[in-house]
Amino acid sequence: MPTDAVNANATLRSEVECRTQQVRGCYTTKLPMVKHHPGKPKRTRRGLKPAAARTSRGARVSRRSPVRIVAKADLPTRFGNFTVLGIEGRTPEETAVVLCHGQVGGRVVPLVRVHSQCFTGDVLASRRCDCRAQLELSLRKIASSRAGVLLYLPQEGRGIGLMNKLRAYQLQDGGMDTVEANERLGFAADSRDYRFSAQTLRLLGVRSVRLLSNNPDKVQQLERYGVRVVERVPCQPPNSRASLAYLRTKSAKLGHILAGL
Repeated sequence: MPTDAVNANATLRSEVECRTQQVRGCYTTKLPMVKHHPGKPKRTRRGLKPAAARTSRGARVSRRSPVRIVAKADLPTRFGNFTVLGIEGRTPEETAVVLCHGQVGGRVVPLVRVHSQCFTGDVLASRRCDCRAQLELSLRKIASSRAGVLLYLPQEGRGIGLMNKLRAYQLQDGGMDTVEANERLGFAADSRDYRFSAQTLRLLGVRSVRLLSNNPDKVQQLERYGVRVVERVPCQPPNSRASLAYLRTKSAKLGHILAGL
C-alpha cells in the first residue's frame, strides 16, 4: 500500500479512537432575584449548519455559539412527546441531553428544569434521594406547558461523579450527612457550575425562563450567566421516609427551599 494511504488510514483510526473515548466519557412561588449585569458572552463558530437552525417547533439558534447541536430526534414518552437534542460544548465534559416541548425560543417564557444526572435515583429508583421523583414531576409539568425544556446534565453527586458518590454513600452509612461526606472526600458541598447550562439555553433562543428548582444558587448562577429567571417554580414531589434526612440537610446546609420538612 502507498505510504500516503497508510498515513491517511492511521490518521482516520486515531480520530475515530479519540471520538470514541469522548463518547464513552459522557453519561454512564417566585424567588427574589439578585440583579446581575453579565458582559456580552464570547461566541465562537459552531458546526451544526452554515445558517441559523431551528429546534423543537421553531426555536432559532445563533450561527456563532460555544455550544452546538450534534443530534436531534423525536422522543415519545409516557409523559408526552418531546424533541430530544444532543448538545456538546468545548470540552468532553460539556454534554447535555435536552428535551424540548412546544415552541421553544418563541414569545412564551418556557418552563425549564436543569436536572443533574443521578444514576442511582433516575435509573435504579433509589429512595436515598428525590432525584427520580423530581425528574418525573418535571417531565409531567413540561409536557403540559405551552413551551418547556429539560436539560439533563452529567453532574452526578452534585458534580463529583458516580464512583465518588458511591464512596460518599458509604460514608453516609457510617453516620455522615451528604454534605459532610462530599467534603470528607475533598470536594465542595456542591461542585456544580451552570455556565454550560446557560449557554445551552441561549443556543435554543431562550433568554428568560420559569425555572423548576428549589435551589437558589442555580437561580443566581443562571442569571449571572445571562439567563433571566422570571419565576422560580417549586419542584418538590412527595418525599419518602428514606430521603427525609437527605432533604433536611439540603435545606439546612445548601439553602434549598423545601416546605413541610
